[in-house]
Amino acid sequence: MTHQPARTATVNRTTAETQIQLQLNLDGTGQAEIQTGIGFFDHMLQLFTKHGLFDLKLQANGDLHVDQHHTVEDVGICLGQAILEAVGDKRGIYRYGHFTLPMDESLVTTAVDLAGRYGFVFQVKFPYATIGQFDSELVEHFWHSVANRSQSNFHAVLHHGSNGHHISEAVFKSAARSFRQAVSFDPRQTGIPSTKGVL
Repeated sequence: MTHQPARTATVNRTTAETQIQLQLNLDGTGQAEIQTGIGFFDHMLQLFTKHGLFDLKLQANGDLHVDQHHTVEDVGICLGQAILEAVGDKRGIYRYGHFTLPMDESLVTTAVDLAGRYGFVFQVKFPYATIGQFDSELVEHFWHSVANRSQSNFHAVLHHGSNGHHISEAVFKSAARSFRQAVSFDPRQTGIPSTKGVL
């Protein structure tokens, strides 16, 4: 297969609650420049970038005096939109990706279909309401926003695990590997990977 140009997208989102600037390169090397004002969330996004081999620049300023919800949600919206824009018409890609990832005592499987339509199943339960200062329910909400705006099917299943940090880390790393596989070029696929002819 001939060399493909880098697939990139820039998304800017400004609301009364957040101001976000995001740049994504699907064909990167795992470089991250991330500032959201939420330390744990920055860590999770850095893991996603590293294990997906994406390049991500992200500056988010949100109403953290209210809570973390708006910032996490809007970053998910922007990341999903960037994935959708950067992947283009999806010609020649695998489309599907899945990965089962162990993180110490935790084991998580994620599966992704860049279907052009939204679907979301999140069978992951956290042992406590917070991970440090981070609301653990926002992990699900973030991936819901990513799936919705990237027009993807996203499934996550926790097989077992007892540490909230490890569970969240397994979700983000597994998701990174699944998206990395889904957006990668299949050397045997020359067209759109769908009998519809469009995704």
